[in-house]
Formats: sequence, structure tokens, C-alpha cells
Amino acid sequence: MLKKLYVIHAGKPVEAAIRRYGLEDAEGLIRVQEASFPPPYPQELLWNREQIREHAARFPEGALCAVVDGEIVGSMTGMLTDGSLAGNHDWATVTDSGYIRNHDPEGDTLYVVDICVRPEHRKSGIGKWLMQTMYETVVHLGKARLLGGGRLPGYHRHAAELKPQQYVAAVLKGDLHDPVLSFLLRCGRMPAGIAENYLEDEESCHYAALMEWRNPFLIQES
Repeated sequence: MLKKLYVIHAGKPVEAAIRRYGLEDAEGLIRVQEASFPPPYPQELLWNREQIREHAARFPEGALCAVVDGEIVGSMTGMLTDGSLAGNHDWATVTDSGYIRNHDPEGDTLYVVDICVRPEHRKSGIGKWLMQTMYETVVHLGKARLLGGGRLPGYHRHAAELKPQQYVAAVLKGDLHDPVLSFLLRCGRMPAGIAENYLEDEESCHYAALMEWRNPFLIQES
């Protein structure tokens, strides 16, 4: 067990736990994915048992799940990669299509492979606590940063008049709200670029906002 805490669900405090997951949790993890990413999100991108096996074996520190009343209600998966990763890249190449067999224990960047929370538990604090726990992992391992591509599920409504950079800027100004990007901002992530053809994702028009969190305990270049 990593930690116990309280989250606010249905207007009242509820005890929750964040712990590492293993292959024995596969059924619950897949149910969370199915609830979190309904069509038009590509269903072939949902976790399978072999991916979950690889996550737990290769980087157990990056295989996290949130549990409420004995049920998995959210998960977050990460891997380590080379810190030179920047600019345009795609999810499948960086994460080995979610299998993380290219996980680099010497890498200085913790890359977010996935984060999801069941819809009925969103806005309870589960997602933010998963993210916070991954920040703690960055600090504990002495890594430089956390990085990942955030979906832009609201972008398709504005793609005709806004480039993705303009859409992100509008969210940053508060003129627009995007459920994923706004959540990442609340978690302390900072914009670090735009990736095109990041993921086969119609709602995001295949774009993602690269979002990072830098380890404040390491000297950072300005």
C-alpha cells in the first residue's frame, strides 16, 4: 500500500487508497478503461492483460491504481524515458504501444502512459491524487520531470476556426474549457508544446498538448 486518504464523493468524505497494481487487478483495470474511454475513442487502445503484466513487471513504481470500497476506480501508468524527448512525437512510439518494453531505468523523464478515472468518481480528487503520487515518484527516484501528452477532447468543436496552439491558448486564458487540459492545469502541469498525430483520437483531431511537471528539488535550467 502506498497511501490512504479521503476524497469527496457524492458530497461526503470517502476513504480511498492508492497502491501499485499487478496482473491480478487486470479485470478491474480494464473495466475502468472501458468506462473512462467510450467510443469514439479507439477501443483497441484499452489495456489488455499482457500490457498490464508488462507495466507491473518493468516499472512497478509507475503502475498505480486508486481503490474505493474495494473497487478500482482509477489508474495511472508511467515509464522512464530519455529526457531529450521533446517536440512532436506520438504515443505509440514513445510507449511501445502501451507495452513499455522500451522502459529505460536510467531515463530522467517519467512519461505518463495513461491516466483514467471512472466518470462517477471524477471531480472527487482521485485523478489529482494519482498525479500527485506520480510527482512524488519523480522526486523519490531523483528524476528531472514528468511529461505526457494530454488529449484535447473539446478541440473538435473549434478545429474549424482555431489551430491547436490557439485552442490551448484560449483554454489558458479562460475563454474555453477542455476537460483534460483544464484538469492537468489544476494538477500543476505546464504546457510544453503540441504533438500532431499523437493518437488516433477523433475528438482531439489527433493532437495532444505536451504537459510537464519539473522536479522542484533539482536545479533547473532557466
